[in-house]
Amino acid sequence: MAIQALYSAATGMDCMQTKLDVIANNLANVETTGFKSDRANFEDLLYRHYKMPGVEDSAGQFTPTGIAVGLGARCASTQTNFTQGAVKETSNPTDLCIQGRGFFQVQNADGTTSYTRAGNFSVNANGYLVVGSANTGRLLQPPITIPTDATAISVSAEGIVTVAQPGNTQQNQVGRIELASFINPQGLLKMGENLYTETASSGAPTLGNPGQDGLGTLQQNALEASNVEPTTELIELITTQRSFEMNSQAIKAGDSILQTISNLRSY
Repeated sequence: MAIQALYSAATGMDCMQTKLDVIANNLANVETTGFKSDRANFEDLLYRHYKMPGVEDSAGQFTPTGIAVGLGARCASTQTNFTQGAVKETSNPTDLCIQGRGFFQVQNADGTTSYTRAGNFSVNANGYLVVGSANTGRLLQPPITIPTDATAISVSAEGIVTVAQPGNTQQNQVGRIELASFINPQGLLKMGENLYTETASSGAPTLGNPGQDGLGTLQQNALEASNVEPTTELIELITTQRSFEMNSQAIKAGDSILQTISNLRSY
């Protein structure tokens, strides 16, 4: 039993280490545009049954309980919290914030499509709207080209992109931004760089215009902030540390019992 206690406590420490890793990642991304916080979920392991419940006793009665000792815990999953982050006002006309459901579509270098909530876009040398990254210039999909002589860019809540040009009294429409939604966004694969990719668990994307079919609307000159709550994460950090320490104490107690048993057997 003492050896079993050591193993069970060790699994608890491993779970708390996983939870600590998740919390640390959340806190590290407290200022990451469009970041969604994660939560670690745990489940108990198999049980060693010394007596099964419902066994008939000598009087013909069924026992109401049994004797079972668990073998510890493990991480069952990490779930992403896709609740809306706060809106941060900016002065950049290519900064876009999704208010509600949906993801921007961006094209990777290999031609595949990824999805993001981060709307910090820029205009590249060819006039295309791209993700504002120093690593990879992923194009917004469907492609939107900004004319070189554009003096102003406007994006409506419904995703219509128009530009002002010299000599024109009216703004010209140059494209429309589409959003993608998923029946199970929890099933999206996180790729880093604020990107997600489709999986069999997430289902295929449903495309549509902002503000239609349950999709969110767009706000120009704004970005969606991380939805990490620092206070909540710090509280979780403290409780995780305490749980880790308690499992550590259980290991010390189990080791002490084993030492005592070993000493008794030596006599």
